[in-house]
Amino acid sequence: MKNSLLNKHLDKIKGVNTPFYFYDLELLESTVNAAVNAAGKYGYKLHYAFKANWNSTILEIMHRHGLGADCVSGNEIEQALLHGFNPQEIVFAGVGKTDNEILLGLEKGIFSFNCESLPELEVIDQLAKQQGKKANIALRINPNINAKTHHYITTGLEENKFGINPWEFDSAMDILRASENLELTGLHFHIGSQITEMGVYTDLCGRVNEINTYFAENGFVIPHLNLGGGLGVNYHEPNGEPIPDFETYFGLVNKFLTPFSYQEIHFEPGRCLVAQCGSLITRVLYVKKGLNTQFLILDGGMTELLRPALYQAFHKIENLSSTSLTTEFYDVVGPICESSDCFGKKVELPVSKRGDIVALRTAGAYGQTMASRYNMRDLPEEVYG
Repeated sequence: MKNSLLNKHLDKIKGVNTPFYFYDLELLESTVNAAVNAAGKYGYKLHYAFKANWNSTILEIMHRHGLGADCVSGNEIEQALLHGFNPQEIVFAGVGKTDNEILLGLEKGIFSFNCESLPELEVIDQLAKQQGKKANIALRINPNINAKTHHYITTGLEENKFGINPWEFDSAMDILRASENLELTGLHFHIGSQITEMGVYTDLCGRVNEINTYFAENGFVIPHLNLGGGLGVNYHEPNGEPIPDFETYFGLVNKFLTPFSYQEIHFEPGRCLVAQCGSLITRVLYVKKGLNTQFLILDGGMTELLRPALYQAFHKIENLSSTSLTTEFYDVVGPICESSDCFGKKVELPVSKRGDIVALRTAGAYGQTMASRYNMRDLPEEVYG
């Protein structure tokens, strides 16, 4: 695969037992720099979404570039603190925060609990009262915006489990007014992941403006707005577009969002920062010929990269070692005892043979973090370039 961005790392890749995750740290640094610089033009604050990839080396880079942390579990909060993230730059989201996780956030004095339901508000209120503390709250709002992405990763529609719906606003405000232990410091919006249509963000800004005004008219002075994450990456052409268009993304928000003068604007990028820097590197075990199909059976499977089996996600597949000028079509599959362990059907690749090195590209987000030991397989190692 002569045009692959991985070619310059091929000597290092060849000498490692597969399957493993390879991270291009130079590309990661360039991507984070691009995001930070584009956001910095408008004074926007970024919190890295740990759920995308909590690899220790990646977390160190995010911290060094001054990002805060977006966490969705108590263990992610602990990891953020372990890697030096300031508690006052940690936001804690998720629809099912446990009592122990809430108590951890209270103990550490995190920046914000992004609350997703009225019962959660009441529980945090009770726990904060027991601890004699005041919890900073951002209401995660469900703006009923179609993110125009896969339905498994859409989070901002009324049918989704996430967020507080508009008909609950008055009840939420009643709880906040009655509480001495909750402080409303933000409104939080996150409508989905892998969003590639920029018009979606225009729609979101319009809804944020309306909802922000509604809360202000009801007497709430809210210091920050959090527009979540979700910016997509180019899974089909990672070599042609390794870094997302952060300039357009943040520029569009700046154009259409009309916050009050006292409000900070926060974001929670994850996938768009780390997806392109990571690849799952695997080897061909067998080429199995069927009546109408050739199977390229790899030593890496859904245990290492679950996304294709989970929601039919596309990852560009490259044979890095074949020198053949002839191509053939293959169903590229893993070794796991599940029919869903398939990375792609009718994939055109150079003629491939046992031992060839194959890369599953754009796997730096939701790859390693979702790996499992199903079939008692070892977890994949990490290699850096």
